[in-house]
Amino acid sequence: MSRKNILRRDNHRCQYCGVTSNLTVDHVLPKSRGGEDSWENLTTACIKCNNKKGNRTPEEAKFELMNIPKRPSHITFIKNFAGRIDDGWKPYLYM
Repeated sequence: MSRKNILRRDNHRCQYCGVTSNLTVDHVLPKSRGGEDSWENLTTACIKCNNKKGNRTPEEAKFELMNIPKRPSHITFIKNFAGRIDDGWKPYLYM
């Protein structure tokens, strides 16, 4: 788990407003309120949304996540790295 991989998992898009620039990583449940550094609690956010959300949960800030953060499968990273997957490999990649 790294900043780069969080951004990659979220397709380099703010999960609150959808913009693709000025991105950072946001704790869905802020660390100061017990939030952990985990796949399930980190999401991509633009600086504007991250600052607006502040030390609140998305519900408290009246934000809606586009995608619920979760641990990605290895297939996510294979797709991002390789681009198009040859159909012959799909059964071996469990796709």
